[in-house]
Amino acid sequence: MQAPDMPTLLEDAADRIADISRTDLQIMLRRTALLARNSGSIALDDDTEEALRNISSELVLTREDAIRHIIRVWMEKNTYLPVHDLAEDGEVDGNG
Repeated sequence: MQAPDMPTLLEDAADRIADISRTDLQIMLRRTALLARNSGSIALDDDTEEALRNISSELVLTREDAIRHIIRVWMEKNTYLPVHDLAEDGEVDGNG
């Protein structure tokens, strides 16, 4: 099961504001501020957004995680990043 994302946690906290501790609320607000400060927006056309939603749903990823995954795979396949191959015929240390 995937942990809820920050907007979901904030919405839940807003729904039960009297029940949430001050410390938990401070932590959530600080994390949200950090995310907002470090976030970038990627505007995509409608067809691409729909395809991205479908992929995100299929892979059970957030939109941002799906974008990261797609970019990483593309960069590996186009040799911009090293591919971590497993040597199947080599010896291994430890227990398996």
